[in-house]
Amino acid sequence: MPAELGKIELAPGRDLVMLERQFAVQDLNARYAEAIDDDRLEEWPEFFRPDGRYHITTAENLAQGFPIGIVSATSRAMLRDRIKALRQANVYEAQRYRHVLGTPRIVARNGELEARTSFMVARIMHTGETMLFATGCYEDRIVLDDAGAHFAEKTVILDSRVIDTLLAIPL
Repeated sequence: MPAELGKIELAPGRDLVMLERQFAVQDLNARYAEAIDDDRLEEWPEFFRPDGRYHITTAENLAQGFPIGIVSATSRAMLRDRIKALRQANVYEAQRYRHVLGTPRIVARNGELEARTSFMVARIMHTGETMLFATGCYEDRIVLDDAGAHFAEKTVILDSRVIDTLLAIPL
């Protein structure tokens, strides 16, 4: 392969900054998914800023300009309430998830990182039955500061408009 096709030229020092950002986003998403998959749901809200937003919608809703989603929360406190209700009030069949994440595409904008990451989620029922539960992408706004990387906003965009009624656990 000719050298000009095999190497991407960046400004001096820019490649290290890009790698650090890439790693920070991948690490945040990996820890986020692992907390959900390992049923450490009480940790889930801590991946968000105090005013962080979480939204689940479908690609079809977005394409048609429908602002209403399936789940919407506008603060870490609301996310904590969701987990408390999940643990204490909601009744649903025992299940767990396993996330498979793609590599995020990242753009720096206005002091934040915008990332788009494909995902697949398998659902494992208490019977052991495993099925593909959801596919789609995360569209995230991420803030990197002294406290680490946190989601300012995480939008879960589902590929299908057919949603199982057991969407209890966060995606």
